Amino acid sequence: MSKRGSALFTFAAGTFLGIGAGMLLAPKTGEELRKDLKKKINELIEKTKEIDVKEVSDDIKKRVSELKKEIEDLDKEKVLAIAKEKGEQLKAKAGELFELAKEKGTPVVEKAASEVRERAIQVTKEVLKKLEKAEAKTEK
Repeated sequence: MSKRGSALFTFAAGTFLGIGAGMLLAPKTGEELRKDLKKKINELIEKTKEIDVKEVSDDIKKRVSELKKEIEDLDKEKVLAIAKEKGEQLKAKAGELFELAKEKGTPVVEKAASEVRERAIQVTKEVLKKLEKAEAKTEK
C-alpha cells in the first residue's frame, strides 16, 4: 500500500471512529443522529472505494517478504551465536576431560607398567629355572 493509500485508510478509520463517538455523545434526536450517521457512512464508503486493492495487496506482500527475510537473518544469527557458544562449551569440556584422563590415567598407567614389570620378572625367573633344569639334565 502506498503512503497515500495507507494514510487514506488510517484517516478513514479514524474519521469513522471519531464521528461515531461524537454522534453518540452529541445531544441530538435519534432521527438526526441516524441521518448524520448515514451521511458519514456514505462518505466513508466513497473514500474506501478510492483505495486501490492491488496496491494494498502488493504492499502487504512486500512487507511480509521483508519480514520473512528479517526472521531468516535473525535465525541465521541465532544459529551462529549458539554454535559458537556450544563450540566453546565443547572445547572447555574436552579440556576438562583431558585433565581428568591425565590425572586419573597416570596411576592406571603406573599400575599397568608395574604389573607388566612384575610379570616380566616372573616369566624371566621361570625361563631361567627351565634353562637351569635343562642344563642340569645335559650335564648328567
